[in-house]
This record gives sequence, structure tokens and C-alpha cells, in this order.
Amino acid sequence: MTHDLRRKMIAVAAFACLASSAAAAPPSVQLTLQDHKFTPDHVQVPAGARFKILVTNLDTTPDEFESPDLRVEKIVVPGQTITVFAGPLAPGTYAFYDDYHPETAHGVAEAK
Repeated sequence: MTHDLRRKMIAVAAFACLASSAAAAPPSVQLTLQDHKFTPDHVQVPAGARFKILVTNLDTTPDEFESPDLRVEKIVVPGQTITVFAGPLAPGTYAFYDDYHPETAHGVAEAK
């Protein structure tokens, strides 16, 4: 096997790995916290697969994305976006809330 052929085969294999990892990126949902409320407050997520949740805080005070059901808890400072990963989940509903403002900021992730 020539040196050029070997390099081309390595390049093709590397491209295949990159394409495979890009295709395997987990699905994501986006939430916004504003006036200490989640928007949307009901999201659908895939059952049986990992997924990503991005939470942006538009409030002027810290908020928190918390869910014992999803096994996540993370503070979101004003003007910032956090990313958390969850799943795979069985079909069902999973509650989340802002522990600083649970009376107004709460929602549900529905795994289907």
C-alpha cells in the first residue's frame, strides 16, 4: 500500500468518525427563565435517549434549574445559559422547577 493511499484511507476513516459523532449529538430543548417563570413550562423529550436542556436566565437575579426526577440541579446566573444532560428516561412526566422561586417557576418534561 502506498503512502498516499494510506493517508487517504485515514482521512476517510477520520471523516466517517466525525460524521458519526455529529449524527449522534443528543436532541435538545430550550427553556427561558423570565419573571421567575419557565417558558415553555411543558416540553417533550425523547424516551429512551439522552437529551440536552439549555436554560437561559433573563431575570436580574440568579435562578436555578432543579429536578430530582431528572437528577439535575444547576444555578443560572442572570444573562447566562446553562446546559444540562438528562436521560435516558422511561415514558412519563418529570417535574422541574426553580428552587429559588418554586411557586412560579415550575414545569414538566414529558418523555415520549
